Amino acid sequence: MPTDTKRQAVAALAEMLRSSSAIAVADYRGLKVSEMQSVRRTLRDSGVQLHIAKNRLLKIAADEADRAELKPMLSGPTALATIDGDEAAMAKALAEALRPYSRVVNVRGGMLGSVAIDASQLSRLATLPSRDVLLSKIAGGMAAPLTGMAGVLAANIRNLIGVLSAVADKKQQTQDAA
Repeated sequence: MPTDTKRQAVAALAEMLRSSSAIAVADYRGLKVSEMQSVRRTLRDSGVQLHIAKNRLLKIAADEADRAELKPMLSGPTALATIDGDEAAMAKALAEALRPYSRVVNVRGGMLGSVAIDASQLSRLATLPSRDVLLSKIAGGMAAPLTGMAGVLAANIRNLIGVLSAVADKKQQTQDAA
């Protein structure tokens, strides 16, 4: 028989799963409490929340939040890293926070939106440039041809002005000589 505290915990977990744009699942077995606090602090500085809950409650919450793809990853001690925002930032922050403990901590996978991804895809996501860098590259790529075309069009006018200036100087020299 579920208690009120468990129902509330499941409701809170389901809301957290629904509101997260990206979720990473890791096995934290072998981390000391001080090391776990260090990981949490590092993740918090990047806007990533680290949650620890019982797998049974997480599975119920995953069903309620329509994130059933998460359920196969929930075995053994489970830590969930979540973010509501830049998914690549979450992957980078998680990789950075867990780097000193890579021998102990095992990332199982995660979800981007409602799509399940494995650990290798999560690590590839961590190597992507940030959203701002990618957007600036796109903007630069779109602006480059326009800048080149403006330069070509301006060159014709610039050359015409140069020729007219040279003709005016030549005329001025001939009038001064005469």
